[in-house]
Amino acid sequence: MRIIVLGGVAAGTKVAAKLMREDRSNEVIILNKGENISYAGCGLPYYVGHVIEEKEQLIVNTPIKYEKLTGAQVFTNKEAIKVDKEKKKVTAIDCKTGEETVYTYDKLVIATGASPVRPSIEGINLKNVFVMRTPEDAIMLRELADSQEVKRAVVVGAGYIGLELAENLMNLGIKPFVMDMADQVLPGFDQDIAEYIETKLAENKIPVLTNTEVIRIEGDKKVEKVITNKRAFKADMVILCAGIRPNTAFLDSTGLEMVKGTLLTNAKGQTNDENIYAVGDCAMVSNAITNKAVWSPMGSTANINGRLVAQNIAGAKLNYKGTLGTAICKLAEFNVGRTGLTMEDAVKEGFNAVSVITVVDDKAHYMPGASSFIIKMIADRKSLMLLGVQVIGKGAVDKIIDMTVTAMMCHATLNDLEDMDLAYAPPFSTAIHPFTQTVNILKNKINGVFDTFTPQEYASKKAEGYQIIDTCLVPSIEGAPYVDLTSVNGMMSGFEPEDPLLLVCNKGKRAYLLQNRLKYYGYQNTKVLEGGISFTNVTVE
Repeated sequence: MRIIVLGGVAAGTKVAAKLMREDRSNEVIILNKGENISYAGCGLPYYVGHVIEEKEQLIVNTPIKYEKLTGAQVFTNKEAIKVDKEKKKVTAIDCKTGEETVYTYDKLVIATGASPVRPSIEGINLKNVFVMRTPEDAIMLRELADSQEVKRAVVVGAGYIGLELAENLMNLGIKPFVMDMADQVLPGFDQDIAEYIETKLAENKIPVLTNTEVIRIEGDKKVEKVITNKRAFKADMVILCAGIRPNTAFLDSTGLEMVKGTLLTNAKGQTNDENIYAVGDCAMVSNAITNKAVWSPMGSTANINGRLVAQNIAGAKLNYKGTLGTAICKLAEFNVGRTGLTMEDAVKEGFNAVSVITVVDDKAHYMPGASSFIIKMIADRKSLMLLGVQVIGKGAVDKIIDMTVTAMMCHATLNDLEDMDLAYAPPFSTAIHPFTQTVNILKNKINGVFDTFTPQEYASKKAEGYQIIDTCLVPSIEGAPYVDLTSVNGMMSGFEPEDPLLLVCNKGKRAYLLQNRLKYYGYQNTKVLEGGISFTNVTVE
């Protein structure tokens, strides 16, 4: 069987390698537009910042090495320009000579990926305006960053790559300004979590300007200034990280079904032509929770689906179970991760969604390097199905994310997760794992044991009329009456049982313990601010 694979980065090389392992008699041919295949696209910001020193480390396999390793054939600088479904033919052009070649196939795999969006604005072609997609992009960017000519850089786009790049530029002594047209950083996070991340970035000297549109770039041959809808910024460098667009324009006349240029596929990875598969950043996949088609341009998704597509071409009948949009990112001195639905998305999808924000120790508090996780957990109030998690912390946030993924893919409820025998030793975790603590706290909220205001509810003035009570270990909220939890053994002087009280502590735990006592003593209108002052800036007017 002859299989033509269009594209040779993550998905394409995974498909080809697995096909050859499945059956060495296959004739597998990769046609790749660029010079390099199988490169570490997600590692490019770290090459710019010298975390990765040698450019050779970015190239997982050269074409020659890959051919020897797998048995697949690789043709670089070959761009597909036409697909004839009826005749099962692909026409490709040599990017250096312009010569066209026609290839026949039994099965075709489209793994052409996506390219950075270059907005049509004045000055976009000035010197020192970059995109960040290929090793060549990173090499050119690092050369300029190392030249000592750059003092200020504007990064357009506050997604994962843009923020990772800003951190690495900052570590080189370059002052970054990140700007995005959206109203928050990292669109896969809820607004409250995104705003907290934005605040922490600013504390780490990475300012982010949201709701900011680049109008034009000015300079005499090279970048000197960026003009936005808000103000002008001096800049020696501009990096465009404002999204990507699937490389599928050459397929417009084929009749292959697409949504906004992204190929629709079934659970087996097939397009509406059973002999043509699509995988990676140019293909849609299904969401594991909603079963709706979504675009998930992630390296992990590309590799997982690449393997599945190869197995199905080889004769298997596997169905992709769906993506959860899982992502993780290192930002300055903290890490962030997310998976599943946001609270906003869960409500839109019709779930009776409920969430909680917790601040919990990431390991035994007395251990060196101990810190906290901020976890937002979302579940369905009726079924108790876990729907999503977002986490921030200096520690191993991937543990929380991966546990959540496992739970959701196994359709676990909160009841299933409250007593798991998870690994514990002081250097690694707490006696009750922070994930389990958050599950228990969310269950308490659902069951009415834990009455709260979320940070968003507090920000939207829903707590107006409530008396703020400072329940921190020591007085910490200026202007608020302080109550020592350990001294409350009956009615509190000056407060009536019907008084609306907002209990606020550092993380939420002491406030909950006080709420529990006050309920016993007849106070029935108390609320706890989730996450406490660790997450929300609380002021008394």
